Amino acid sequence: MDSTPLRLLIVEDSENDTELLLSELRKGGFEVTHRRVDTAEAMQQALETQEWDAVVSDFAMPHFSGIAALKLLRARSSEVPFIFTSGTIGEETAVAALKSGAQDYVMKSNLKRIVPSIQRELREAEKRREHQRLEQQLSQLQKFEAIGRLAGGIAHDFNNVIGAILGWAELGRQDAQEGTRVYQRFDRIYGQSQRAARLTSQLLAFARRQVLQRQKLNINSSVEEAIIFLQRVIGEHIEIRRATAADLWMTLADPGQMDQVLMNLCLNARDAMPNGGRLTIETSNAEIGQDYCRQYPYAKAGHYVLLSVSDTGTGMDAKTMENIFEPFFTTKEMGRGTGLGLATVYGIVKQHDGMINLDSAVGKGTTFRVYLPVLSGVAEAHCPDLNDSTGRKGTGTILLAEDHEGLREAAQEMLEELGFKLILAANGTEAVEAFKQNSSQIDIAILDIVMPGLGGPDAYVQMAAINPNLPVLFTTGYTKGIEAVLQIAQKHGAVIQKPYDSATLSGAIQSLLDKTLHDLRR
Repeated sequence: MDSTPLRLLIVEDSENDTELLLSELRKGGFEVTHRRVDTAEAMQQALETQEWDAVVSDFAMPHFSGIAALKLLRARSSEVPFIFTSGTIGEETAVAALKSGAQDYVMKSNLKRIVPSIQRELREAEKRREHQRLEQQLSQLQKFEAIGRLAGGIAHDFNNVIGAILGWAELGRQDAQEGTRVYQRFDRIYGQSQRAARLTSQLLAFARRQVLQRQKLNINSSVEEAIIFLQRVIGEHIEIRRATAADLWMTLADPGQMDQVLMNLCLNARDAMPNGGRLTIETSNAEIGQDYCRQYPYAKAGHYVLLSVSDTGTGMDAKTMENIFEPFFTTKEMGRGTGLGLATVYGIVKQHDGMINLDSAVGKGTTFRVYLPVLSGVAEAHCPDLNDSTGRKGTGTILLAEDHEGLREAAQEMLEELGFKLILAANGTEAVEAFKQNSSQIDIAILDIVMPGLGGPDAYVQMAAINPNLPVLFTTGYTKGIEAVLQIAQKHGAVIQKPYDSATLSGAIQSLLDKTLHDLRR
């Protein structure tokens, strides 16, 4: 029979009684590491220098009382079991001791009871720790949800403002002569607007409000692309290793977002190894069972694709790990990071119905594990998204409905520069009325999803009743339930994220018009 390790602090003035106690515990199957103390000073030092599984204390000693020992322990830890022993303790005294926070008392004349007592209390202590850990996880999830809602709302408002600035800066740059001070100023405004747009995009990722272009994906392809890039930027002082499963299952994911997850995790690992080390990227098939779900209450049992990124860097302490996925939390010095990289990873993984956890220890490195739900089938080719465009010129009439005046005006000028005619609306109700009056002229509708009164999806339903083949491009700064929105438009709809520039807008429009024309000819 295997021995059970036990780190035991014994508060006892008698060496003989200590040996009797240890003898009983060893006979009961415990492998005891112990320390005996009989003063407050000695006990304080013992508590400060080592973690203990349990404390066994004599109730009455010449220079130190068991009650004082109990108070010292509880001042530092509420979870470590405390058991009194005594040769003379009476029933009333024993009850008072238990009320003071002790778990049990054992008469020295009946030390055989010490083994089952400690076994029971160790089990109960583990249950208390597990309960506390689950409560902390739940509290963290609730905190992340609250931060996510706040971040999403902020990003929504910012994206409208940034979209207007981005649009006007682009138009100003187009009108200015290249090389002039005016051109340079518009170019700088445009560049800073794009930087602001990336920050709000990261906030939206954490809030799980990104527009996803999901497809059947083999994560190994993302790993291959990431390694090609990393070899150019990560530095010769870091060795890159990969271990990808040849039989890896498929997952339904946005390839661009998965690339972002990989890059953020790998660059975070690089920063944790300033003096060099080893970065390991692994993929494998994983099955999550009920034991894992009990340990992580947010988990769901099932089959997953597992992506792991490990480093041999500085590692993290428990407090850092607790906060590592929060937006703007960073261990880097001021000016060396926004604190949004791992928050972005967290949001992307959660929006893909996946899970992420980590193991880390100070000085021993860190491993992040990303679990993505399995999807059967064959991986699709990496399709370019709607942002990949050279800004083709267009013809035809567009119904544009946008409640933010600045963004509406900027979008109008961008579209007119591209060659389109515009019919404008400030909300969904105006858009429906304009469509009823001009339905034969309108080639495509561009509708903001969230508008006062009547939102874009509801407005489109009324328009589609008149023209079921009307292509619609939804725009949004705060995506919620995009799949449901696209279900409304079915074959003739697409979504782009605010803020957008003219190339993104042009590419989305032309892709949608080409697709609609192709479908109608079939």
